Amino acid sequence: MEKQWHPDPEPIKTNDVAAVGVGTALWAVALVVLLIFRPAPENTWWIWTCATGVGFGFLGMWLVRRPRDN
Repeated sequence: MEKQWHPDPEPIKTNDVAAVGVGTALWAVALVVLLIFRPAPENTWWIWTCATGVGFGFLGMWLVRRPRDN
């Protein structure tokens, strides 16, 4: 039995900046909550995890906004 070739479907149009922005906002909310309600001293790495998430979120927004060389 031969398989028939089907063309690839068109890519879905998405708003990548909004998706990365929502994730960054969630990390920022978690960071603010942790700064208000301080975790135990052995769990302060949670604060740095949230700060890193916000930093990488801004980096991600910059990466998805820049023009592509296609």
